[in-house]
Amino acid sequence: MKHSSNEHEPGTKRPGRRGIYILPNLFTTAGLFFGFFAIIQATKGKFELAALAVFIAMIMDGLDGRIARMTNTTSDFGAEYDSLADVIAFGLTPALVMYEWVLGGIGKLGWLAAFVYVAATALRLARFNTQKGVDKGFFQGLPSPAAAAVLASWVWMMNDYGFQGVAVNVASWFITFGTAAAMVSNVQYHSFKDLDLKGKIPFVRLLIIVLAFVLIALDPPRMLFLVFFGYLLSGVFQRLVVLRKGGRVDNASSVSAPDSGGVTGEVETEVDRA
Repeated sequence: MKHSSNEHEPGTKRPGRRGIYILPNLFTTAGLFFGFFAIIQATKGKFELAALAVFIAMIMDGLDGRIARMTNTTSDFGAEYDSLADVIAFGLTPALVMYEWVLGGIGKLGWLAAFVYVAATALRLARFNTQKGVDKGFFQGLPSPAAAAVLASWVWMMNDYGFQGVAVNVASWFITFGTAAAMVSNVQYHSFKDLDLKGKIPFVRLLIIVLAFVLIALDPPRMLFLVFFGYLLSGVFQRLVVLRKGGRVDNASSVSAPDSGGVTGEVETEVDRA
């Protein structure tokens, strides 16, 4: 009797099993978990807890890539997994939290704005992952974790102070749509990749960092919104300054290359992948 396969013939090597690295992907999974957890809390009307979960997901996203590089466990699988997790944690999650909080009451314009935000996140990550050989000092378009932070901190702040009404509804719609537009725009955002965390800094700068943490601790929702909304505006302001001076922004050379590994490759995070 003849065998149709040669897998048992002498000298034939069986294909090796391919595995995945556990540690960095655990952090990616944790980020995905907190993104999903935020959605569940939003459906229950617990918006402050939902917003907090988004920020925890950001921390997990910021750690997976760094841990992968520190332990030499980067992989294509980690990068892809991180990007997919980012679409959920920083795209679908903040959009649904915003929808459950206020956009659902606006009608068709509300859910359309939420969808545009999700689509913009997916497009932004797809563009980010396919760009190579570019300047790592800047991102082209607002990074998706920062965009999610804008929406999450806005919901947290408005809900914490009990603000509501037509004005809040309209402002929320514009923030959602405007943040989505910033992600897919050609506006340059500083990646802060040039920061030397291992080097020495003046004592005064250390005091400023401590003061920043104190201010955030005093009023987390308001301070976090000011920080991330300020970051959103920083790219727009820089673009306007360049245009006012009659300069030209070279977008092709100012985009960060992908960093995936688990910032996402952003997964590792967007910031880490560069």
